[in-house]
Amino acid sequence: MDPIGERIQAVRQAASAQTMLAATCALAASDHGDSANGEAIACLVEVLGFNNPGAAVAAVDGLIRLGPMAVEPILDSLDPRNYGARAWAVRALAGIGDVRGLDLLEEALASDVGPSVRRAAACGLGSLQLKALKPHQRTVVRERALLALLGGCHDGEWVVRYAVSVGLESLGLRLEPQPQEQLQLLKALAALGQAELEDTVVVRLRARLAHQRLLALMPAAGIEVQAQAEALP
Repeated sequence: MDPIGERIQAVRQAASAQTMLAATCALAASDHGDSANGEAIACLVEVLGFNNPGAAVAAVDGLIRLGPMAVEPILDSLDPRNYGARAWAVRALAGIGDVRGLDLLEEALASDVGPSVRRAAACGLGSLQLKALKPHQRTVVRERALLALLGGCHDGEWVVRYAVSVGLESLGLRLEPQPQEQLQLLKALAALGQAELEDTVVVRLRARLAHQRLLALMPAAGIEVQAQAEALP
């Protein structure tokens, strides 16, 4: 049996949580050839559904390492009856950053019961890889990601709002939003940075940092946001 096959077998035959963790870590860290990638991905996706958080973390790391080729197997494996696997899948797709995961990331940020899952989704929405898309496709994806993050500004958990600040900054720095989107980004971050609207200090500080960094790239939008703020009664 080839080395990858042996590592897959070790995962599937693990008799304890510790041996499962060790076997998954070994598989996730393997250098796979093209012929072995599909089998390795399938095994790592299976691990997401096991009741073993440590092994699931290792599997997520391995799937992120394998990148876009893991996206379809992850999406095909989604089972609404298995919340744990779905939550780990969100984390994997967020880390990969492939736009095929957009639907799941939007849904997770808007409605997942787990704050850590919503946090991962927020970061993932800000880091989607758009270079391979046609211009009109990039526009659509960017608008959807922004809309989802703007909704996340009102999340009830501060860790999610913190992640939304990170996601908005990443969207602004890496995805080159249009003027109207620049305004929405800056206004959202400005609101998260105000003590009157955000009661968690660390969120305010992170939002202000993001706002400051983006202002350097969006001076015209920043001037308009400031003018709108001064015009308020």
